[in-house]
Amino acid sequence: MKYDIKDLSLADKGKLRIEWVDQNMPVLQLIRQRFEKERPLQGVRISACLHVTTETANLMRTLKAGGADAVLCASNPLSTQDDVAASLVKHYEIPVFAIKGEDNDTYYRHIHAALEHQPMITMDDGADVVSTLHAERKDLLVHVIGGTEETTTGVIRLRSMAQNNVLGYPIIAVNDAQTKHFFDNRYGTGQSTMDGIIRATNTLIAGKYVVICGYGWCGRGVAMRAKGMGAKVVVTEVEPIKAIEAAMDGFQVMPIAEAALIGDIFVTVTGDIHVIRKEHFNVMKNGAIVCNSGHFNVELDLDGLETITTAKRMIRDFVEEHRLTNGKCIYVLGEGRLINLAAAEGHPADVMDMSFANQALSVEFMLKNAKTLEKTVYAVPEDIDREIARLKLEAMGVTIDVLTEEQKAYLVSWEMGT
Repeated sequence: MKYDIKDLSLADKGKLRIEWVDQNMPVLQLIRQRFEKERPLQGVRISACLHVTTETANLMRTLKAGGADAVLCASNPLSTQDDVAASLVKHYEIPVFAIKGEDNDTYYRHIHAALEHQPMITMDDGADVVSTLHAERKDLLVHVIGGTEETTTGVIRLRSMAQNNVLGYPIIAVNDAQTKHFFDNRYGTGQSTMDGIIRATNTLIAGKYVVICGYGWCGRGVAMRAKGMGAKVVVTEVEPIKAIEAAMDGFQVMPIAEAALIGDIFVTVTGDIHVIRKEHFNVMKNGAIVCNSGHFNVELDLDGLETITTAKRMIRDFVEEHRLTNGKCIYVLGEGRLINLAAAEGHPADVMDMSFANQALSVEFMLKNAKTLEKTVYAVPEDIDREIARLKLEAMGVTIDVLTEEQKAYLVSWEMGT
């Protein structure tokens, strides 16, 4: 079995962590049990490009239980948990190509290694596998039935490909499932982003101005958690409706040019490029902390920052000090990559349970329906979304009401008035 990981001797530690997390992923457990009996993915080659974490490990175990022949590479150079990668190789015999801190060349070499598997299904988190496949390995498209995409940034890229008629196969936007973005993006990103900032810096959040760039589901989550920790939250936005929502949620809303002057901690969660630029870094307070929780580090104009930096040093793990030409110091966390995975452990398992349940069931759906699907981006079927929500409620011990026959009839009728 081919693989490329940091150290196989870390495997036993990784296995314990995988098992610990599995206890908090009851929906995925139920799917795995069914997959073991039915084997709906028998013989299907899957190339997955995801964050190599304990939660992802349990998704990979579920795919293998369903009969899949799966390989895994990292979707971010700093998000890999090396002990988890080792355990997947040693204990579960799943090929992994991922090393925490790998350089850009190694990152893409690993993506190519995953593509050598000649996937029938691609699983992406950021669309790097899909874009590499279409740009450099079109010869492999003949094998591909369909794919899934985990994150907002990837869905944006894939919809662009579909609109330009270059997408070679159908893809399900797992990110857009209600049981994904309502919970993973909001509660998962919110908690894990603040966790990453605190682990990296040990700074006090209370009383500080926390500037959040973007008020999508991830931004809402970060704002909620920062406010709960006593921060004075400022939101920057380009969408009027989201800006109104942020204002009515009680946050200050202003342009980034104004927020740069007052912020103590900056978090980008937009999915766009160069949200914080050179001119913004240049006017920040001495000691300002800057990080990103969007998928790619391009949200920060790090090249622009370099042009006004006179000296750099790693002052703590994942904390790089930039001394600027104006004499101030700015601190960039985790190389501008996903702070929740660079400096912490990513989303809690409880919320990834639903996200990865969507992944597993979407792969099953794709295999059953790919022949009837066009080469575009599809939403997760509503019945899958609802079933995952039902199973999660059941696992949480929460019961809900059931419509009476009278209520069902009323909701589909037009004769009954007030």
